[in-house]
Amino acid sequence: MVRSSEFEALLDLSARVGADPALVQAAGGNTSIKEGGTLWIKASGLWLMQARERDVMVPVALDALLDALERDDPATEKAQDFVIAERNPSGLRPSIETTVHALMPQKVVIHVHCVETIATAVQVSGEAVAAAKLSGIPHVFVPYARPGLPLAKAIAARLQPEMRVLILGNHGLAVAGDTVAEASALLAEVSRRLALPRRIAPDADLSALSRLALNSSFVLPEDNLIHDAAADLASCLIAAGGSLYPDHVIFLGRGSFVANPGDTAVSIEEQHRAEGLTLPPALLFPGKGVLVSREITAGALAMARCLSDVLGRIGENARLRYLTDAENAELLGWDAEKYRQELNRAGKALQ
Repeated sequence: MVRSSEFEALLDLSARVGADPALVQAAGGNTSIKEGGTLWIKASGLWLMQARERDVMVPVALDALLDALERDDPATEKAQDFVIAERNPSGLRPSIETTVHALMPQKVVIHVHCVETIATAVQVSGEAVAAAKLSGIPHVFVPYARPGLPLAKAIAARLQPEMRVLILGNHGLAVAGDTVAEASALLAEVSRRLALPRRIAPDADLSALSRLALNSSFVLPEDNLIHDAAADLASCLIAAGGSLYPDHVIFLGRGSFVANPGDTAVSIEEQHRAEGLTLPPALLFPGKGVLVSREITAGALAMARCLSDVLGRIGENARLRYLTDAENAELLGWDAEKYRQELNRAGKALQ
């Protein structure tokens, strides 16, 4: 198909943003552009960084979707019914957050899981912190709601025409502009303003971790920054509190597995086997570092790195809003996220 210069610019931006782990991890994040009554949005389960390597955009009938949202039509939950099939030969599914992009009136929307934003948005005081740092930028803080239709409804209740920035509680950031350049500049400015200092974590104890991994299905991760979530005791304590954002739950499971004194990877495996439990993809050993499953997916590895990036930016005394048991269960049992999990396990969502 013939693409406009703005569409091409969006693909360039998508690939660039998707390759930055401080903004997007694994198959998270999405971009969109509205042209000629069509909302082109990143497909569910695909990596944004692949925007220049493969077809990642799905065409959605914008007016029909907006009309359905006004009627509170449950079909808007997945948005699949609004895909323009003849322009979607790959049969891709639209992003689970298609409704969010449709609701924002600007031409270009960029949604990212910016670690700077998440580190603020998981705090009880996140709305006040964001308001102070984003003074002069029209924005709104949207308390946590499950991605998809619940989040779209929460946004619709708060969105004003002049607002081009959404801070999504326990989730991330969305910015919008009338051009790709405008949206890109806004993303950079908001990320800069929300930037937080990162604690310097002690070096991981690689020798101890290697011993803890002996005869197990767990290994040292190649990315040493993953260790920070456990080597830094303040981060490890925060991780032990539970899940902080949706993609952690989807790719790493409910919460983080923090080892007890005396635990080894083998003893953890034996305990899980005896109790009929699925092994976590990552094990946090306080003060030492992290071991990851030999079978860990690229998506889960990216989220393990994200965990370290987020935790290291949260103050030791910050009051946090963890996802509840019901919210964790809702994410794990959601059909749209099961689809992403299937793609991830099958390797279709890998780099």
